[in-house]
Amino acid sequence: MDSFAQLFQGVVAFQWQYLVMYLIGATLIFLAIKKDYEPMLLLPIGFGAILVNLPMSTIWEHEGTPGVLQIFYNAGILTEIFPVLIFVAVGAMIDFTPLLKNPKMLFFGAAAQFGIFFTALGALALNAVFPELGFDLKTSAAIGIIGAADGPTSIFVASKFAKEWLGPISVAAYSYMALVPVIQPPVVKALTTRNERLIRMAYHEVKVSKTVLIAFPILITIIAGIIAPISVPLVGLLMFGNLIRESGVLERLSKAAQNELANLVTLLLGITIGATMHYEKFLDVKTLIIMAMGLVAFVFDTAGGVLFAKFLNLFSKEKINPMVGAAGISAFPMSARIIQKMAKQEDPHNFILMQAVSANVAGQLGSIVAGGMVLALVPWLLTR
Repeated sequence: MDSFAQLFQGVVAFQWQYLVMYLIGATLIFLAIKKDYEPMLLLPIGFGAILVNLPMSTIWEHEGTPGVLQIFYNAGILTEIFPVLIFVAVGAMIDFTPLLKNPKMLFFGAAAQFGIFFTALGALALNAVFPELGFDLKTSAAIGIIGAADGPTSIFVASKFAKEWLGPISVAAYSYMALVPVIQPPVVKALTTRNERLIRMAYHEVKVSKTVLIAFPILITIIAGIIAPISVPLVGLLMFGNLIRESGVLERLSKAAQNELANLVTLLLGITIGATMHYEKFLDVKTLIIMAMGLVAFVFDTAGGVLFAKFLNLFSKEKINPMVGAAGISAFPMSARIIQKMAKQEDPHNFILMQAVSANVAGQLGSIVAGGMVLALVPWLLTR
């Protein structure tokens, strides 16, 4: 019997919870392939969830020796290497020209981070009622950062404040990023009238010099480093990637960052995040609560941008289409495309893509600044 059990140890060790995780992994893969929702992220995450929930989990650990995915986790996630390398790639992809042409859109990048702080406070309030949840200030802040709609920022903050919940927080962040086309339109429509969605915005062409494009990432890095030093790994490497792009003398490196670096790190990051979804940690009431609160953060971030635009319209002669405010989240460039699509559905001749892209780029910066603020404020508050 012992030799039989050893021969078929995978069968003997099999548990029904594995089937649930296979279903979750398969759902993520389905969304990636069939719905084309962030396939570069959801497909590796889904397959990683299946891999780590095979009997014995040898890909994670075997007979006390770390498996390949645990090695990736220790080397790439816990050391924060994967998230910051992603920021180099993202920086090389981003063109800040639309934002520099319309600097007031920076305010939308800030307003659309409202959900982060709202959800963090909500998690603390929930913990006051149910202290067994264990959502202390650090964990609540890590949950709230899901609303940044920025996977690397969520991973970075969670790895410092809530390592035990890194898996659910990361999966929630990337899943809701992928579901922007599903989540944002109902929220925007619920908060706006048709007349507001029909508002047309004039676009004025403004020339941005190469000097400004080069100086921008340098100045942002210096300012961020002075105001929130802990944010430098995020802001600094994002701006480094952008400087490579705008310098004009590192074309090969810029393309390598946008393609080879982005693809390789995304691949390893996705499958490693999926490997944190072992059923013992994932099939938990707290996980469901974290996923639900992540959705709340995402919804309130969208709402914050829309309501801020409506507020500005009370005092502005040139009205802003409130839908543009929803693009202030960090899901770049998906959110901007969704907002333009919604505008076109209301009026086929309404073109607000440039304004939406400006807000979306501002949201990329806003989410990183918000992450830096959280990293700086939480330890300070704990010392009061």
